[in-house]
Amino acid sequence: MRIVFSEHHSDYQNYIFPYAIWGFPDEGETAAKMFAHGFLPASRDMDRFYLCRHVRVNLDNFRTSSENRRILRKGEGISAVLVPRASFDYSRRRRTAYKNYADIKFGKDVMTFKRLDSLFDSKMITHCLVFKDESEGREVGTVTLYLEPGNLAFYYYAFYDLNYYARNLGMYMMTSTVQFFSEANYKHIYLGSCYNKNALYKTQFGGAEFFNGFGWSGDIKELKYLIKRDHPGVEQHLLETPEYCKKFYQDDPERFKALTPFRIN
Repeated sequence: MRIVFSEHHSDYQNYIFPYAIWGFPDEGETAAKMFAHGFLPASRDMDRFYLCRHVRVNLDNFRTSSENRRILRKGEGISAVLVPRASFDYSRRRRTAYKNYADIKFGKDVMTFKRLDSLFDSKMITHCLVFKDESEGREVGTVTLYLEPGNLAFYYYAFYDLNYYARNLGMYMMTSTVQFFSEANYKHIYLGSCYNKNALYKTQFGGAEFFNGFGWSGDIKELKYLIKRDHPGVEQHLLETPEYCKKFYQDDPERFKALTPFRIN
């Protein structure tokens, strides 16, 4: 892996000089290594990645909680089938349904048809998990996935029938997808970034972890601290913040060093 630091705006008064961190896989390196080191894809060709705070589930530690089981019960009668992208019919009907969903959820034309088409033509979708309401005999949702079989699943975009709101279909799809890949003996499923309270739903699984900049942490209280702290006007780097260092790492820099996967020889 090669790493590049792209400069962001500075706060000279407080000696904060931020960089966006990009990772470029070396020849022969798969996306699994990039994900494991805290990166998510920055291009749909999977040739550039960015370091960020994102969430994964260590599936060795996943067990359905009472809340997970409640969500799964609400989706009883809805089945899921994994379809390779090469066999998935990206039909006009599906294309229109996904666009309508995106317009409602993200805003009108935030995802254009061109962007939607490029998504389904990209390397970032290797499979689709297709959900069907068996009692109605119709398709109600699709999760797009990047898979490295037995190792990594990346939950990318989900599109679903918003009329199933009362049955928590969106949460059902994520919960059943986590369960699906746990039962398929995958190591991790990655659920995307987490920078605000609205994204904390991604952590409601046993084995949930997040990347904090130097390692994977299973302490959700730490994640909530970072979300609360993430606002304009912060005058210190995170690891220069005494409260954080003392509260979560016993004020011991050796703990940061022990966790980081990055080393320059």
